[in-house]
Amino acid sequence: MTPSNKADKKAAVDAATWMFNITTSVGIIIVNKALMATYGFTFATTLTGLHFATTTFMTVVLRWLGYIQPSHLPASELLKFVLVANFSIVGMNVSLMWNSVGFYQIAKLCIIPVSCLLEVAFDKIRYSRDTKLSILLVLVGVAVCTVTDVSVNAKGFVAASIAVWTTSLQQYYVNYLQRKYSLSSFSLLRHTAPVQAGSLLLVGPFLDYWLTDKRVNAFNYDVASTMLILLSCTIAVGTNLSQFMCIGRFTAVSFQVLGHMKTILVLILGFIFFGREGLNFHVVVGMIIAVVGMIWYGNASSKPGGKERHSHLLPKTNQQASGTSDKH
Repeated sequence: MTPSNKADKKAAVDAATWMFNITTSVGIIIVNKALMATYGFTFATTLTGLHFATTTFMTVVLRWLGYIQPSHLPASELLKFVLVANFSIVGMNVSLMWNSVGFYQIAKLCIIPVSCLLEVAFDKIRYSRDTKLSILLVLVGVAVCTVTDVSVNAKGFVAASIAVWTTSLQQYYVNYLQRKYSLSSFSLLRHTAPVQAGSLLLVGPFLDYWLTDKRVNAFNYDVASTMLILLSCTIAVGTNLSQFMCIGRFTAVSFQVLGHMKTILVLILGFIFFGREGLNFHVVVGMIIAVVGMIWYGNASSKPGGKERHSHLLPKTNQQASGTSDKH
């Protein structure tokens, strides 16, 4: 295969991976919003545990069919990852409960600069001026179209801070583990999903009761709500897999920056399907600014010097060794 054909194939796979993530992420947001708003199923942590349980079942089936090869991940690394990942999930849920929607959105935007800081600190990555400016433009655009009321208290600020740092660490760790141990997205999920499922299903009902004063076992599981829960779990398999695929092929920062396209799509779909009064002039302007920033970031980060890794502490993965590295 010629270099141009390899580049074309890589670009096609990259685009398909992003579309897979965007489609599943937007889909699960829409389903979960309907599940929580329409049927009152507000048990977010328990639902996430069910998502990982379904993902675990998928990895078991795929390994049985021979699509996932045996791999090794040290127990210490696995436990660190699960601890950080679970704190991220719990932190985000608690932050949304204790803070205004506006401050919650600001906290989510802070994941991008924190992720940049982690890459600079641990991987010695250096960003070009255009890359930095494009990231700033995305932050401004998303802030304009999502941040409205902003109020915060001490405990909400602590919860948001924990959520931001642990989410950034979790996403950085996905990329780190895949590079260090030459793990595919499927293999990494096979190691992490069962432990996350077990721990979240153990803690989730108690945490959800503490946050909502409702018991998950007392919920009225009628046919419609049960079907939505099953649909949410099914889509979550694709969401979990596509997140690992995207971060593995790119970086946590790229995943966050370009991933805000999902935020814009959710706003548009919410207006179309739920008739919200959300698409006013400043929201549309914010969307345009954000999309311009994402296009600029894609071009800037892919150019020589846009994002340079100056660290050689990690071994090359099989994918990188074969000349098909997915890093941008």
